[in-house]
Amino acid sequence: MVLEAPRHPLQLRDLPDPEPGPGQVRIRVGACGVCRTDLHIVDGELPHPVLPLVLGHQVVGEVEALGEGARDLRVGDRVGVPWLGRTCGTCSYCTAGRENLCPQARFTGYQLDGGYAERLVADAGACLPIPEGFDDREAAPLLCAGLIGYRSLRMVGDAERLGLYGFGSSARLVAQVARHQGRRLFAFTRPGDARTQREAVEHGCEWAGDSTEPPPEPLDGAILFAAVGDLVPLALRAVAPGGSVVCAEIHMSDIPSFPYELLWRERVLRSVANLTRRDGLEFLPLAAEVGIATRTTPFRLETANEALAAARAGEGRTPVLVP
Repeated sequence: MVLEAPRHPLQLRDLPDPEPGPGQVRIRVGACGVCRTDLHIVDGELPHPVLPLVLGHQVVGEVEALGEGARDLRVGDRVGVPWLGRTCGTCSYCTAGRENLCPQARFTGYQLDGGYAERLVADAGACLPIPEGFDDREAAPLLCAGLIGYRSLRMVGDAERLGLYGFGSSARLVAQVARHQGRRLFAFTRPGDARTQREAVEHGCEWAGDSTEPPPEPLDGAILFAAVGDLVPLALRAVAPGGSVVCAEIHMSDIPSFPYELLWRERVLRSVANLTRRDGLEFLPLAAEVGIATRTTPFRLETANEALAAARAGEGRTPVLVP
């Protein structure tokens, strides 16, 4: 399913099977999760996608061919292909284990063709092993919603009282890890969204309320999974001195000005950009250990536009394309 221009429906196309180049593998896709980032690309909010483009960066499948020099993988291995698809490997960021900030990075389903297809090629070094215990459809949301949630959780350090602004796919997954770690959770949703607030409590949050409300007690940290800049001052106001506010979205509306008082006393405001291989190698085994449950709705590949509409509606389940 091909995006030929922003703000246009995807088109079903019959393309030749891609051939893996040096250091690449070809993967037969078993499932590909639909992510809000895909919507940002379709809507033209992320600039300069390489068009025509096959979207999709929550890919799970089986290696079926190896390119020259592809290491550490064998035909038949089950792997995941995440958002970070290629880095230079030699810059100061890459050599320091911060390849998520590589200036030459290329991203799956944005500058590299992704998983809205029966097959794709990927750099072998970008692929992540999928642990036993998850089928392809269950594992797909872990490749972005899970990984970005996990990286965000790392960024708040040992915060015990943790606020989650926006309770979609990433928040539902990270809540399971945070509860496993013994943290206390507070959920913030769209004003009046009683259904999502009930879901948050079912996922272990001890309090759930409107995003405009203060929490019942100061927070040690907060993660913003909603792409709403207006929430940043509210979250800063909700965290105690020394607390951190982490913006997990790749795209966010403008943050309004706010008084320095909200940032003072060593509060920290930071963003999360992409992911590292370390994140994947740590999180996926942890997800299996915790027994993370993902909630998905399958869609046939040719109905990808319907899956995007379901993701836009945000009804609590991750749409997953199944070729």
